Amino acid sequence: MVFQGSSAALSHTGKVRSNNQDSGYAGSNLFVVADGMGGHAGGDVASGLAIARLADLDRPFVSTTEAEHALQQAITETAGDIIDTVRTRPELAGMGTTVSALLMVDDYAVIAHIGDSRIYLFRDGALTQITTDHTFVQRLVDSGRITPEEARYHPRRSVLMRVLGDMDPDPEVDTFIMPTQPGDRWLLCSDGLSGVIDDTHTAKALAAGNAPARTADHLLKQALDAGAPDNVTIVIVDVGGHHPVFSGTPAIVGSASNPSGIEVPAARSGRSSWLHPGRQAANEPTHFEPAPEFLEELIEEDRRRARRRRVAWFVGFALVLAAIAGALAVGYNWTQTRYYVGADDDSVVIYRGVQQSIGPISLSTPYQDTGILLADLAPFDRTAVEGTISARSLADAEAIVDRLTRERSSG
Repeated sequence: MVFQGSSAALSHTGKVRSNNQDSGYAGSNLFVVADGMGGHAGGDVASGLAIARLADLDRPFVSTTEAEHALQQAITETAGDIIDTVRTRPELAGMGTTVSALLMVDDYAVIAHIGDSRIYLFRDGALTQITTDHTFVQRLVDSGRITPEEARYHPRRSVLMRVLGDMDPDPEVDTFIMPTQPGDRWLLCSDGLSGVIDDTHTAKALAAGNAPARTADHLLKQALDAGAPDNVTIVIVDVGGHHPVFSGTPAIVGSASNPSGIEVPAARSGRSSWLHPGRQAANEPTHFEPAPEFLEELIEEDRRRARRRRVAWFVGFALVLAAIAGALAVGYNWTQTRYYVGADDDSVVIYRGVQQSIGPISLSTPYQDTGILLADLAPFDRTAVEGTISARSLADAEAIVDRLTRERSSG
């Protein structure tokens, strides 16, 4: 059955990159985002190869199992296409691409994913990230070593652990099947969007209920307003709804929309990539799959960073404790400049401090037992002393005692 719903796709170079290495596809049943990497032209080629290979799957499938197998096979074949391309065009060595694909089969969404592009589901007012990033920092999050918020700003957040590239002919791809229902909104995006716009603002844009194209435009504007340091590709899919359904022509955006226009830079002599020894290095890669020895270096670097965070936390905590202790000391010293007159058992006493306590710690101590018995005081004075009489200073407290002595004598 042909998918019943509406969709939109757009891709933008962003404000920093000189070319667009992303590709996106929105067809009748198939929806894909591919984020290419590998320099000036390599990423363009890789993401374009992924869209070209996967586009053949844009058709109804008999079952979700058949669709899942077809997605897995097509992505594996894309890896072979990339390897073959690099073999004949070595100047593209190091290129690769992420792939996040959604294939609608009846009331189910068949999903395939590798890399750090994302698929989200907006349902009943809640936004849920469906795919898991195959990144170094996501492993740190999964192991509890950093928080998701720390991952957003981690200096190694773009290092991919799994990607379609020219080094692995049999990539490990996540595939799974989810039920979908009318009213669902699916969002596929490259990290050019998810890396700069948080889930709260994304959910707000999806909740507005605008048509997919207008919603995608709004999300793109937010990314551009935030600086858009990377290419931004967005595919939005509405299940059911009142917006126009598929027009019959798939929307292909980004580098895949003009594959014949890709210009491959000439190989430069005298340089080689340490990830691909003896071959042309990628020019300004956005991210890459690290070699095992480099991964160990990254892990050790993160351990050092974690130790620095712990030391900084300990120093900060110690400074806060010192500040609190200093403030308490200043406060306590101030209380010891205060006096009041009160009762101690059966006599009148001058106290040093204030009439409060901090837990079990009293902020006053007896300073002088005056020898005046409470029983000798007039009822009014006795009540006042038992309730304590505040004094501005020791001299003021002594003056209060003198007054009580005279009134006792005159009584």
